[in-house]
Amino acid sequence: MSRKNLQTEIDTCYLYRVMAQNETDPIIARVFEKMSEIEKSHAEALAKKEKIDLHNLIVPSWRAKTFHLIGKIFGYDYILGVLMDTEKTISTSILSARKKKNLEITGNETNHVKILRSILDSEEKVTGKQLSKFESRHRSVGGNAIRAAVLGGNDGLVSNFSLVMGIAGATSGNSGVLLAGMAGLLAGALSMALGEWISVKSSKELYERQIELEKEELETNPEGEQQEIVLIYMAKGIPEEQAHEMAAELMQDKGQAHKLLVQEELGINAEELKGSAVEAALYSFGLFAIGAVIPVIPFMFAAGMTAVALSVAFSAAGLFLIGAAITLFTGRNVWFSGFRQVIFGLLAAAITFGIGKLIGASI
Repeated sequence: MSRKNLQTEIDTCYLYRVMAQNETDPIIARVFEKMSEIEKSHAEALAKKEKIDLHNLIVPSWRAKTFHLIGKIFGYDYILGVLMDTEKTISTSILSARKKKNLEITGNETNHVKILRSILDSEEKVTGKQLSKFESRHRSVGGNAIRAAVLGGNDGLVSNFSLVMGIAGATSGNSGVLLAGMAGLLAGALSMALGEWISVKSSKELYERQIELEKEELETNPEGEQQEIVLIYMAKGIPEEQAHEMAAELMQDKGQAHKLLVQEELGINAEELKGSAVEAALYSFGLFAIGAVIPVIPFMFAAGMTAVALSVAFSAAGLFLIGAAITLFTGRNVWFSGFRQVIFGLLAAAITFGIGKLIGASI
């Protein structure tokens, strides 16, 4: 566990440094640089305590490098959310360990969660606009797009794999399996797409109405809204005098002031409303279809039990990759997570195959 925690510190140090190098705002870049230095000191202290040679582990893990690649493709805001989750995980781990050993909980165990915000607040030249910008990035976190992609592909693969195996069990893998598999792919993908469209559309309409009301309040009662911003800053631990100065500065840009009020009062991230419901539906359709087509592919060029065996092999490989991808968010061992996904997927398929066999025999 100590080596795992040490690698986590090394990875967070690396990712904060990456974000600092790719940050255009000098104030926020300096915050990330300081966080990188803090994480490095944590790694050095932990290595010294556990008598581990830090130089042998200083290289970031594949997980950190993958997030760096994701940052290049989707934007580095996504990594910020991952790191904030990591800080919370570290704090939870420390608390659990202390409780297990019946050690006193001092209240300092959750400092990891507070450090980043504290550094930003203590910057002498930080402005209300920059604080609002940071909060916006923290909340948007790349839209959970990668997690949604993994889960969408998993839904398509597991559901259609089970369907295909059920039909294969009833028909011994004859030509009807391909038709059933393609029908399952289309039905599932269309259902997912429609559900996503309805969800995004209805949420967007509701949030747009709330955002419009907040905008009207900002226009009709700017003094009252400025006072609300002051209270928001004070609730974050910023001194009252500085909070008034930051609120006054932020109110000079009504767009940024409106964004902050929408985020803090309504809990809405306006950036998430920019995507269209149609795009979300197509995205959902595509992710489900990618997973669902994997168990169907062998039946396009083979038949009988040969196609069934290939379908199982293809699906097992897909399930393992999905399980491995999930470790980006859980931090668990790749082999454990991958094979766990394979076992559950194969178990579901085996059950439907057996049911299909029984139905086929009775017919």
